[in-house]
Amino acid sequence: MSAVNSKMLMLFSGRAYPELAEEIGKHLGVAPTPMSAYSFANGELFVRYQESVRGCDAFVVQSMPAPINEWVMETLIMIDALKRGSAKRITIVLPFYPYARQDKKHRGREPISARLVADLFKTAGADRILTVDLHTAQIQGFFDGPVDHLFAMGTLARYVEEKYGDRPMAIVSPDTGRVRLAERWSDRLGGCPIAFVHKTRDPLKPNQVVAHKVVGDVEGRTCLLIDDMIDTAGTICSAAEMLAKSGVEDIVIASTHAIMSGPAVERLAAAPVSEVIVTNTLPLPKEAQDLDKITTLSIAPLVAKAIWEVFNDGSVTTLFGGLS
Repeated sequence: MSAVNSKMLMLFSGRAYPELAEEIGKHLGVAPTPMSAYSFANGELFVRYQESVRGCDAFVVQSMPAPINEWVMETLIMIDALKRGSAKRITIVLPFYPYARQDKKHRGREPISARLVADLFKTAGADRILTVDLHTAQIQGFFDGPVDHLFAMGTLARYVEEKYGDRPMAIVSPDTGRVRLAERWSDRLGGCPIAFVHKTRDPLKPNQVVAHKVVGDVEGRTCLLIDDMIDTAGTICSAAEMLAKSGVEDIVIASTHAIMSGPAVERLAAAPVSEVIVTNTLPLPKEAQDLDKITTLSIAPLVAKAIWEVFNDGSVTTLFGGLS
């Protein structure tokens, strides 16, 4: 008696942002597997797949918009259902990693929630994580297994080069914590000058910052403000206002994760910027879709390529020219 081993890729979509999973599936030529999912009256979640998952290479796509805790729990239940259904390998595709900002202790008696989330995924049965633009690279070490860290910079930079490549540019970090990212952008765009905005933040008041001054040569240039996420837009808009007082020619924002909480859209609408370039790692709120200055680029082709490399035991790193 003999058996021929074969591999089977199956795609699964959470309910948070099924449009992205469907787009990824189109690039792969694989439709998301149908599933029944609903909530009980008390908020408990239920998931059941409508097809056999035995022996498959499972890829669970789940973005994490608000309410983020509900989608984290749904993802854990989806993983558990796959494990108990005898899936051979389970990879969680997290375009936006939840709790990524809580990656270290600033003061005593604080949690490191990014590590807790990684432990939850591992305990549920995940073998691998595939994610885009982590808040800090150290989060890769929180998960006890392979982590494929994708970068949206290539997608964003191609658009910037096509539209603004003929202008003198400066790459601006909204704070000192993103200077390393600004250096990578500068290398990608041919050695543009780098600047950053000096600011202070009260640890007792989340999402509130005070910008002080711009450090670097920005006068007469088109300034590209870069960050990994836009939440309430307080940081990026205060940086833009400071730049506008520094004699710049134009201000453009590029960010991977458009969380767009609370007053974000209102702040961006009033900010002295000509364009806000984001990716679709998260669904844009309706009011953000209606804002003309926001341009959304698709991350689906990049994620699909990475999924295909993982499925075929190829190299994800080669997608970024060796950068990891």
